[in-house]
Amino acid sequence: MDAFLTSTLVVALAEIGDKTQLLAIVLAARFKRPVPIVLGILFATIANHFLAALVGSEVASLLDGQWFRYLVAASFIVMAGWTLIPDTFDEAEDARPSRHASAFVATLIAFFLVEMGDKTQIATVALGARFHDVVAVTAGTTIGMMIANVPAVLLGGALIRVVPMKAVRTVAALLFLVIGLWVLADTAGWLGGQAASSPSTHAGTSAVAGPMRLSWK
Repeated sequence: MDAFLTSTLVVALAEIGDKTQLLAIVLAARFKRPVPIVLGILFATIANHFLAALVGSEVASLLDGQWFRYLVAASFIVMAGWTLIPDTFDEAEDARPSRHASAFVATLIAFFLVEMGDKTQIATVALGARFHDVVAVTAGTTIGMMIANVPAVLLGGALIRVVPMKAVRTVAALLFLVIGLWVLADTAGWLGGQAASSPSTHAGTSAVAGPMRLSWK
């Protein structure tokens, strides 16, 4: 549950104003068919984030060591800074969908491609490395993406105009920073115990909220 809740919250906040959310608005305006667009986003996200979480989990298993946990902590801290930078979406460069393609297929392909290397995908890799739970991380990040993108499809640009984007980016950045600092402190043994020496080291308190215990599985 820790992996699921944390993944959902982190990605839902990070996706607000992200280029994939802007893509969702463009697709909704182009096709005016919300149901196939939402389904395309759903399946593209599941495929993309399953691979990302799997990569993070497998790399963490292969590179078991204290230095790697420091690297994971650093990645969350870097994500905090990246989240503060507003995204832009250029149709001429980013998987512009054809008007002749079906809404579902165009969304599936465009969303999968634009998500490659995006901050929400990189966050999913880091979450997979942090929790070693591919299914929970994939489910959480996918739901987080849908929380952010379904309203974007239904409401279009009105969502971007209403939501205070700077405030949302700030909250998301703080969340990434808190997780990164917590992993750093846990690994270094600053929380009252010895420095973590294996993925089974357990942190007994919460990094984000009561039920979200960030512990090495």
